[in-house]
Amino acid sequence: MKSINLKQELLNYLFIISGSFALAFGVVGFLSPNKIATGGTAGLAIVFHYLTNLPTGTLLALINIPLLLVSVKYLGKYFAIKTIVAIILIGVFIDLLAEFIGLPALSNEPLLATLYGGVIIGIGLGLIFKGGASAGGGTIIAKIVTSKTNMKTGNVILFLDVIVVVLAGIVFKSVELALWSMISIFAASKLIDTVLTGRQSEKIVHISSSKNLSDLSTLIDEALHISGTIVKGNDLALNENKDIIFIVVPNNRLNTLKNLVFVYDNNAKMIVMEATEMLSPTRK
Repeated sequence: MKSINLKQELLNYLFIISGSFALAFGVVGFLSPNKIATGGTAGLAIVFHYLTNLPTGTLLALINIPLLLVSVKYLGKYFAIKTIVAIILIGVFIDLLAEFIGLPALSNEPLLATLYGGVIIGIGLGLIFKGGASAGGGTIIAKIVTSKTNMKTGNVILFLDVIVVVLAGIVFKSVELALWSMISIFAASKLIDTVLTGRQSEKIVHISSSKNLSDLSTLIDEALHISGTIVKGNDLALNENKDIIFIVVPNNRLNTLKNLVFVYDNNAKMIVMEATEMLSPTRK
């Protein structure tokens, strides 16, 4: 068991190191040279870099370390240790790339810089989160605020990101740069989800029909080779029993399923949702 845990911890720190470098590369290679901010304290560090001319990585550490010292009890010891490692690595990598290696801007086109910077930073953050750490800043503040109030973590982080975007617009005296910053934050958030849960390749479908669902279930199994579950339910409006088919279907078979269901019953109702992650001992 110990060797398995050691392997997992080594893998976690590999994720943290790789993610920290990717985040630093996105900041130095794309966002910072174009005065485009990202979310959280990394965005603040970019803004303050142009105000003070101090190295961005150093500023990032100066902003985050006090927050970490205050919030260890909110994060937990192991999470805090990994987060401290991540913050130090991000700061070192940013200053190494910007100050010592002198990495030039890889694109001076705002659209390309925004998208590529956001994507690379999102991958970096996703890897850091996958390693069981945080990049600091917004996550730390969100943990503290949510422990004292009824606010949700996502809302706190969104509020902090809005502050960063507004501050970037004021400091850089450009509404356009603030708008580019918003796109960068959005791109990063999407890539975080992709790294953590993988590409969403399946949908959850709920099917209700006034006709016999056992027959429909058989048709689905024969046509798509997909089995589901018939759930016993109750119609709230009519106060009568109603069965629902619960099924998980690959994206590329969703339209086939829709056609099959509506041929069977053109009054059937379907609800389609994202299957963010599928966990099963039989799934590889």
